[in-house]
Amino acid sequence: MYFLLRHLSFMDILHISNIVPKMVTNFLSGSRTISFAGCGFQLFLSLTLLGGECLLLVAMSYDRYAAICHPLHYPLLMNEGISVLMAGGSWLVAAINSAVHTAFVLHFPFCGSRAIDHFFCEVPAMLKLSCVDTSSYERGVDVSGIIFLLIPFSLISVSYIQILLTVLQMKSETRKKSFSTCSYHMVVVIMYYGPFIFTYMRPKSYHTPGQDKFLAIFYTILTPMLNPIIYSFRNKDVLAAVKNVVKSNFLHRK
Repeated sequence: MYFLLRHLSFMDILHISNIVPKMVTNFLSGSRTISFAGCGFQLFLSLTLLGGECLLLVAMSYDRYAAICHPLHYPLLMNEGISVLMAGGSWLVAAINSAVHTAFVLHFPFCGSRAIDHFFCEVPAMLKLSCVDTSSYERGVDVSGIIFLLIPFSLISVSYIQILLTVLQMKSETRKKSFSTCSYHMVVVIMYYGPFIFTYMRPKSYHTPGQDKFLAIFYTILTPMLNPIIYSFRNKDVLAAVKNVVKSNFLHRK
């Protein structure tokens, strides 16, 4: 669990670092510009982290399923090799998918305005600037959406249904704790996948800049901010470790 949490934390830190500093700089300076190479890098890293987190959340839901539904087999179902394979596979598959989409999007000609009506370089906003037919590429986006969004969300939903069925058979105290943990996890998953699916699984003609910006806030800023609270600071072991670090630093300064 902690191995996967480290990867989730790293993805969240990179994701916010990829978008927020540039957004704040543009807002404060008023320049609101980004180079073509910078836009390409932002697009590639954003798609890699978004796709990687989608797959990693599936791995984490499987980890919880194995721990709660098959506790005696947990060391076998989630050994070190499987954990490394899940985390490494999430990064690799997401990076390959991101490289393909970034190459296609940057290859399209932008004949008119190059002003992206968004707070970062995102596929739907950039497709609106292209002066060629992108319908064939949009079908490819739909395929990626099925692989990275619909299938993972379905697997997570199935795993949590199995978890809830198992929890209902537990004692009341354990059941209350498990329900609390699972409910918070599902809120984060819905907040992440819901706007993400709504943004990337709609045709280009149905996109509006204001709506896309609002939805993007959930899976680029809000959810990465909530993940440490939901997955880490509600964990007693993590809280105890943080308290020990703060206490030792305070005593050292005194």
